[in-house]
Amino acid sequence: MRPRVLVASIGNVFLHDDGFGVEVLRELDRAGLPPWVQIADYDIATVHLAYDLTGGYDTTILLDATRHGVPPGTLTLTASPDTHDLPGDAVVRLLRLLGGDAGRVLVLCCEPACVDGGIGLSAAVEAAVPAAVRVVTELAWGASPELPVKEKTEV
Repeated sequence: MRPRVLVASIGNVFLHDDGFGVEVLRELDRAGLPPWVQIADYDIATVHLAYDLTGGYDTTILLDATRHGVPPGTLTLTASPDTHDLPGDAVVRLLRLLGGDAGRVLVLCCEPACVDGGIGLSAAVEAAVPAAVRVVTELAWGASPELPVKEKTEV
């Protein structure tokens, strides 16, 4: 069965909370996701993510630590990134240039407390990981999780 959903972590584990997505993937790996879900860590290599997306997915869920001006650890779900402050936007633009289609693109963001050099999540971001796993799991099974959403979102 071809994976229909890609859950991709983007970020840098050497910048504290920017490693949010990697921690979520570690937990998802143990969560027993359905067989149509593929998880992958792209770190800062978003060009590789764009190339992988040319294979086609129905839904792409990007995990990232992104500042939105809310308290650290707050999760925000954004659909079809179209703002230049989201790394996912660059991936989607490159994918379109390559002639690919990522399907429905969702970005699950966590407000970071610290993105200075160093390894390990802040307490607020670490506390958000279980909720992020729940949201991704619900999305993978086709549910609509409840959580704050930014403008221009759909869940």
